[in-house]
Amino acid sequence: MTSPVRALWDAPRAVPAPPRFVWRDAVLVGAVVVAALLEAALRTDVPWRWPWAVALIGLSAALLWRRTHPLAMLAVALVAGTVMGWAAGGDPRLFTTAYFLVLLYALFRWASGREMILGGALVVLGTALSLTTAGTTLGDIVGGIAVAVATASLGVALRWRARARARDLEQARLAERVQLARDLHDTVAHHVSAIAIQAQAGTLVVAKDPAATAQALRTIEAEATQTLREMRAMVGVLRADHAPLSPTPGLADLQALAVADGTAPQVAVRVQGDPVEVPSPVAAAVFRLAQEAVTNARRHGHGVRRIDIDVNITADGLQLTVDDDGKGAASTAPGYGIRGMQERAAMLGGRCEAGPRPDGGWRVAVSLPRTGWGA
Repeated sequence: MTSPVRALWDAPRAVPAPPRFVWRDAVLVGAVVVAALLEAALRTDVPWRWPWAVALIGLSAALLWRRTHPLAMLAVALVAGTVMGWAAGGDPRLFTTAYFLVLLYALFRWASGREMILGGALVVLGTALSLTTAGTTLGDIVGGIAVAVATASLGVALRWRARARARDLEQARLAERVQLARDLHDTVAHHVSAIAIQAQAGTLVVAKDPAATAQALRTIEAEATQTLREMRAMVGVLRADHAPLSPTPGLADLQALAVADGTAPQVAVRVQGDPVEVPSPVAAAVFRLAQEAVTNARRHGHGVRRIDIDVNITADGLQLTVDDDGKGAASTAPGYGIRGMQERAAMLGGRCEAGPRPDGGWRVAVSLPRTGWGA
């Protein structure tokens, strides 16, 4: 076999899998029965009309299993019709035989590649045998071939359309999973890092400074409460279509990241420009980017005492810079945090760069041009 033929031969059945039975199948079979009886009763000029009507009614049961056994049902209908044509001395003249096209459509819509090849060969063979039947003209054969090809093409087209839609849905699910993982990482990891830092500080001063220990415990309680609140909000959105949504964070919420109470590391926030010019999706992304950068500095930085968050809004766009004064790199290799920041910036047409500063510490630099704010 050549490569295209082999690829078709090895092709699996249609995805997604077809339903085994729907109520429309019973309606279709009933319509075939009524049409066969009416046509046999009204078209008195058709020879063998009642035997043909009985045969067509019996073969209409193949419509019920055309999706699960497309090749077998088409083969039964074609073989029985051919045998009946030989016995009657000609092809049936009843229009009800048009429902055979439904079986042909089902073959190319649902069957595997080898079943389509075998079924197509069976249709070609049946067409060739019809030449031996009396009363069959070349025009009848050409017209029949044209209708069969159009029916098969329709089945293939709808098959590929359904497959493309299933692939798009899977891509959408993967994108939602990535978005959920990014949000979990950006929100929960920030608070958990703060809890870990306060717990470490509390263990160091528990014997010397009970007041500092109490303050650390209060901070841990506040961070844990905020973490649970955000987790419940995210779970609520996932579990209910109309769950109340938490306000989207913005540039004003950057001040919540600031810490200037004497505990290390201290976080300072500075915003230059007019925040009103920044759309809500961009402002939310900037907050998440800054939050993740602070989390990385706290978690991976060595000797970090100060973190500076600078936001500069200009006519060209927005620049976010997060610097720390730690020793060495905040992270030796790109992890999920840096990858998530780069993805967020890329979705807005910008870029995110993270690396050590020449004078020590770590820098996260994000540039979001205004041309990408409408994306």
